Amino acid sequence: MTFALRPDVSATDTDYGMVLLDESNGRYWQLNSTGALILRALLEGATPAQTAQRLGESYPALAPERTAGDVAAFIHSLTEARLVVTA
Repeated sequence: MTFALRPDVSATDTDYGMVLLDESNGRYWQLNSTGALILRALLEGATPAQTAQRLGESYPALAPERTAGDVAAFIHSLTEARLVVTA
């Protein structure tokens, strides 16, 4: 499964993570550095498992089950908010 932002969603890096703008409704989404790391990995084509591994490499104190769960929850939130499309 690959992820992409919807065509009417734009992303901007910030000093603290990333901001997404859903241009269809004017809503902003602020991502902290962890959320930005997850989203960037997914947009680069990493699978959820690979993304969880990257998260674990960045935060070695987190258990693998935790990173996998965090990535899954984040994907669910992005999908529910209709910010991404999957193929």
